[in-house]
Amino acid sequence: MIKLTINGKDTLVDVEPDTPLLWTLRDSLQLTGTKFGCGAALCGACTVHLDGQAIRSCVTPVSSVEGRKITTIEAATGGDDRVGNAVQAAWIRHDVAQCGYCQSGQIMSATAFLKSLPRGKQPSAAEIDTAMAGNICRCGTYPRIRAAVADAAKSLT
Repeated sequence: MIKLTINGKDTLVDVEPDTPLLWTLRDSLQLTGTKFGCGAALCGACTVHLDGQAIRSCVTPVSSVEGRKITTIEAATGGDDRVGNAVQAAWIRHDVAQCGYCQSGQIMSATAFLKSLPRGKQPSAAEIDTAMAGNICRCGTYPRIRAAVADAAKSLT
């Protein structure tokens, strides 16, 4: 049994230690907002937060996150996360999603990025592009993603 803290709740999972965190979330805990994209940490669809940092859950062994705080899209946009909620609202205002498959990973990366900024700092387009570079959108909504991240930053001041 492996003890995890996911979205603020302690839980025990009965999985092999080398099981990727992604499959533990999706298959064992039914937290299906985190998506499988490439399985090689290249596309960002599986992004979650580990102690506040964006990580790729498809290549992260569940044993390596025991005792650390894991946040999924379900908590980042469905609860008291001020930044996550601001990002989600900006996503809606800018009509970012087309197919929507990459969106949970995009939102998780944007949320971690905005949380890393000094309060009130407005990121440049280049800073947003750098922060979001590891997330692929096959629909090509990058201009809307950039606009939504900038809008979310403004709404947080």
